[in-house]
Amino acid sequence: MDCKKPEKEEHKKKMMAIQDSMDVLSGKWKIAIISSICLYNKRRFSDVLNDVAGISNKMLSKELKELEMNKLIKRTVLETQPITVQYELTRHGKSLQTIIQNLTDWGIQHRKVIVGT
Repeated sequence: MDCKKPEKEEHKKKMMAIQDSMDVLSGKWKIAIISSICLYNKRRFSDVLNDVAGISNKMLSKELKELEMNKLIKRTVLETQPITVQYELTRHGKSLQTIIQNLTDWGIQHRKVIVGT
């Protein structure tokens, strides 16, 4: 994003876009959940639960529903015994892959700056 001073209307539009993005991706878990699914293409509920340290079943279920409502992930119920639920990114969700990669790269560099490893 270019940080030069925008026109007033353009500024409002950009600030609204940032707020919309934050509303969809806010909270402690959503980016981690998207990352888990993104890394493996398709993930079962239990796989995501194991990937995202500290999240409860109830919270994961709630967050997945919100991500599905925002058309970032697709939920598929497989006809297995027992029934398996699988999640994958939608085309819209896949548009976050670059952002996820940039956050990963930044997090690695940040840890080096702060901790030195």
